[in-house]
Amino acid sequence: MNIWVKMMSALRGGVTEAGEAIVDSQALRILDQEVRDAATELTQSKNSLAEIMARQKVAENKCQALQQQIEEHEGYALKALEKGDEGLAHDVAGKIAELESQLAVEQEAGNGYAASAARLKTAIAQTERNIKRLKQQVDTVKATENVQRAQAAVAERHSGSHSRLHTAMESLERIKEKQALRDAQMEAATEMAEQTTDASLQEKLEQAGIAVGGHSADDILARIKSKKN
Repeated sequence: MNIWVKMMSALRGGVTEAGEAIVDSQALRILDQEVRDAATELTQSKNSLAEIMARQKVAENKCQALQQQIEEHEGYALKALEKGDEGLAHDVAGKIAELESQLAVEQEAGNGYAASAARLKTAIAQTERNIKRLKQQVDTVKATENVQRAQAAVAERHSGSHSRLHTAMESLERIKEKQALRDAQMEAATEMAEQTTDASLQEKLEQAGIAVGGHSADDILARIKSKKN
């Protein structure tokens, strides 16, 4: 049981490492996409803000219209009272109460829209600053990545050049050794040729009776007798 658990843990660990390797290799691409996603969400937030502000404007217009109707009906009520028509004035007052109730609803809605718009404006402004700062940091990261890649390429080329230079030096040394060996062989051949020439000349001189290559037994005996005497 423990073995299977360990095997599954090892498998999950391998999958995790492979996933991290993929993420690392595509880090800049993923970062760019995340910035684009944030910009898209920001655009959607701006669209929502525009809709809320439009609803706020509609609510404000309704409030203005209701306020005008209230003022208009208050005038009607005054005229009815001036004419002594208490019942008509009461009916007008009931209409005014209905209009004021609608006004309160629209004012509450307008205030809610205004508060939402204010919060959303603040969030959008902060998000815009964050995205701008993030883009700047992404540019810096990309520039650093390019510099490091260039440095790595230079280091790799330098390493390769050093290796090739070392190989070339070894080849040069082998060539020099071969040349030195050929020089030694040629010198040896020259010496052998000279020795052969000297031997031939010696033989010729001995044959001509001009030079003697060595001492005979008679010569040696004569020398010994001369020492005895």
